[in-house]
Amino acid sequence: MKTSNFSTGITQIMLISILSLFVFSVISCSKKITFQTSTVAPAARGEVKVNKDKNNNYHIELELSYLAEPERLSPAKSTYVVWLVSDESDVPSNLGQVVGTSKLKVKFETVSSSKPKRIFVTAEDDASIQYPGNTVVLETKNF
Repeated sequence: MKTSNFSTGITQIMLISILSLFVFSVISCSKKITFQTSTVAPAARGEVKVNKDKNNNYHIELELSYLAEPERLSPAKSTYVVWLVSDESDVPSNLGQVVGTSKLKVKFETVSSSKPKRIFVTAEDDASIQYPGNTVVLETKNF
């Protein structure tokens, strides 16, 4: 039995399509980084996922658990703030305030035009501060 050129061509196109889809899905996977443990809040755990979107921005998603209320820290603070150190600058930028839930689980999402080099969370008295304080609760190693 002889296979026609038409069905061979379709088979090749399907194989190329499947291979392209596989390569794209591997390339577009997010980078997942685990936070290092902290002496300030030793039970706190978390991870950061970073995706580059079609506009060349970086979608940053934090998932934190067992993050104690900032009022329970010593000294007590009023909020947690997420900071980004980018490839472009070693000066940390304030990404925003972390708002917790009663189940001690927190999700935080934002977008940055700068490629993240390091992300960390500090306990602060004011969410709108321009520079981080010394109370680092969670931090990643350099990406």
